[in-house]
Parts: sequence; C-alpha cells; structure tokens
Amino acid sequence: MRKPMIAGNWKMHLNSAEAAKLAAAIKNGLDPNLKHDVLLAPSFTNLEVVRKETASSPILLSAQNMCWEEKGAFTGEVSGSQLKDAGCDYVIIGHSERRKIFLESDEVLNKKLKAAFKFSLKAIFCIGETLEERENNQTYEILQNQLQKGLKDISAQDVENIVIAYEPVWAIGTGKTATPQQAQESHIFIRKELSKMFGEGEASKIRILYGGSVKAENIDELMSQPDIDGALVGGESLKAEKFLRVIHYQSAVNNEKIQ
Repeated sequence: MRKPMIAGNWKMHLNSAEAAKLAAAIKNGLDPNLKHDVLLAPSFTNLEVVRKETASSPILLSAQNMCWEEKGAFTGEVSGSQLKDAGCDYVIIGHSERRKIFLESDEVLNKKLKAAFKFSLKAIFCIGETLEERENNQTYEILQNQLQKGLKDISAQDVENIVIAYEPVWAIGTGKTATPQQAQESHIFIRKELSKMFGEGEASKIRILYGGSVKAENIDELMSQPDIDGALVGGESLKAEKFLRVIHYQSAVNNEKIQ
C-alpha cells in the first residue's frame, strides 16, 4: 500500500515569526499515531526556522523550487546542494505557477528533477491542465505530454523518489475543485502512463497527490478515491486548525480511518 502524504505549500506567505508559529501549531497538533507523511514547504527565507521548529517531529521539509545548476553566476537562484544543506527532504518542481507565471518549460523542469536527485532530494512533480485545455478535451493529452517530457531519461531508480501532484490549473486558488470522480479519473490515467514509462511495478509505488482548492470540507471525499494518495494544499495549509483537519482526514479506503 502506498503511504499517503499531506503537503502544505505556503507559497510567498509569512515572515519568520509567523512561519515558526504555524509550524509549531501543526507539529503540536499532530496525532502521535499518524501513519502517513506530512510535509511543509515554506519560502526559502523560512526554511531554517521551520526546520528548527519541526526538528523533533516526523514532519518533512520541502523547498518550493530550485535551480538545475549546482553553483555559479545565477543571481537569485538556489541550488539543490544548498537546499540539502538547509535540511530539505523534498523540493516542489513544476508547480503551475512556475509554469504559467515564470514560463518554465517541460525541458527546464526535467533538468531540475535530475539536479534534485543528484543531491539526494526527493521531488514533488506537478502536472495539470488549464480550464481551456479541459474544455477542449485535451486533459489527457496535456498530462501525457508533461509526464513524457518532464520525466524524460529519468531512471526507474530515481522515479522512486518522485511524488506526482495532479493540479488542474483551473482549480488552484479559485475555490473550484475537481470532483473526486474527475480527480480519480485523471489519477488513473497518470498511473497508466507511468506504467507505460516505468513498468507496472514501479508505477504502483508512485504516490499521486491531488492539488487544487483542497479544504477541510472536501478532503475526506477526495481521499476516499483509491488512486488519490494525498494532497498538495495551498491556502488551507496557512491555517493551523484547518490544515490539521486535512492532515487527520477520515477515509474508508482499504478499511483505513485516520483519526
């Protein structure tokens, strides 16, 4: 059985004091018997304070982005080696905001993934279609293209260090959420594509998260879908009480109930 993951992407929010306070509240609110992974992705300037605050907990630390180069004249960039030195376990690569606002191509994201593995970082690799693409019935074409180009020349060994996050772009920060059935259908398609690329054995191990206006009110139904292995949470992860409810979701999948 794939171990679920609930990840909080704090994006460009919070100063260091606010980040420390939120991290502490999440850490202190965790059920000590929790059976799945919890991950926090603060901004670069808050990595150290969150790392210190969560050091005595099972919470994983992630960066939100990285450069594909190890070092050099790349003003404003942060390398994988620097993230590893800062205590990161993971890095988010290919978030729709990076693709859309900062025009990151599939080829660039592929280079970032390879750089992450070079420095023993695991990756949350984000894919997803826009509203226009969904309305034009291009969802599966887009997902296939992003997987094939983004994971080009990634070894079966390295793919074990990837978590896929399916984020329908039209559902991010809009309050709109793909129905659990829509999300499940896309997750099934993604897993089938991964099977073609890496074999059924490897594909069955890869966690696929759902991201897109995940909230305390919809997490239980989302997590009741057999191919949804967790969630990449944006705004709701900035509110300790709400995010803790997401973390402690209740799901009957595989007779599992997380209290």
